[in-house]
Amino acid sequence: MARHYYSCPLRWSDMDAFGHVNNAVFISYLEEARIDFMFRLAPGDGSPSFSGGSVVARHEIDYKRPLVHRHEPVTIESWVTKINAASLTIAYEIKDGDDTDQVYVRASTVVVPYDLAAGRPRRITEEERMYLLKYLDDAENKDALAA
Repeated sequence: MARHYYSCPLRWSDMDAFGHVNNAVFISYLEEARIDFMFRLAPGDGSPSFSGGSVVARHEIDYKRPLVHRHEPVTIESWVTKINAASLTIAYEIKDGDDTDQVYVRASTVVVPYDLAAGRPRRITEEERMYLLKYLDDAENKDALAA
């Protein structure tokens, strides 16, 4: 199983009055990593995959340790834990590079592909499913390929 890695810069404005990155800012970090991951399929080859839209149905976040501002970016590691007919679940770790001892956040997001023109959810295409399967950690969920 492959993992997607996103290097996320920290901004001075991400900190709160207590001197660490505000909890709500982590949602933006996850969004940046998710967009980078999902749109890797479409650029350059004319594929419409994931470009029609998607919505977030659920976020779960476990904050493991405070993250203070610094000039070095954090690494957001992403992978897929579940693929349904019309949704997928992406898991994340926000950490210092490959150092698994410095995990700041563990999270997951349920994403629903969305047909913006029709105004309703849509099914995952075969092309999208094939792309997602490369990142599927089926050890985490034996039912990850529920259709």
